Amino acid sequence: MGYRGKVDERARARELRAAGWTMPDIASELGVSRSSVSLWTRDVQVVMGPRRILTPRPNRLRDRRLAEVAAMDDWATDRLGPLSEQAFLAAGAALYAGEGSKADGTLVFANSDPGIVAFYLRWLRHFFVIDESRLRIALYLHEGLDLDAAEEAWSQLTNVPRKQFTKPYRAVANASIRNNKHEHGCCRVVYSCSRTHRGVMGLVRALLSSTEANPG
Repeated sequence: MGYRGKVDERARARELRAAGWTMPDIASELGVSRSSVSLWTRDVQVVMGPRRILTPRPNRLRDRRLAEVAAMDDWATDRLGPLSEQAFLAAGAALYAGEGSKADGTLVFANSDPGIVAFYLRWLRHFFVIDESRLRIALYLHEGLDLDAAEEAWSQLTNVPRKQFTKPYRAVANASIRNNKHEHGCCRVVYSCSRTHRGVMGLVRALLSSTEANPG
């Protein structure tokens, strides 16, 4: 954009600001950054009005990204197909290799994605004899989020009674860091059984040695 275009945008921003528009609304309307709006209008006297409901501008980059994600999801579904027993076994071992505890004697698996936790527990219950009463769940949850709702959600997802939930860890949010906080926190699934843990780690080692022997 040339100099003249910038001048026009600056003038329009000042006009809208004087009319009571908020800086986010002006930035959205003109397609510029909020920092530019702030710089251009910092000396404008304004009586704040309500935020305008704006029609979102077309976002070609976002639309291309979403289209590619959808296309890759379709490709992956066709490429993978239904999981065979052997593929399911290998998939769970690979998942535990990346997310599970390697310390001998206790299976510990933590993740904030409900789908991943559900997959892991389906796998564990399918291939191993599990004493359900020995499963324990611990939540990592930021302060200010609803612990009761989080425990109920994870209990339903994991099919583990809330009486088997241990004391949660309540994290203090760092206001200086802007990030999305998972509504129901991170779920830590613990199962203390040396034989089961050694069986899982045996699968992990077998999987890794298999890929080393057959890289193609």
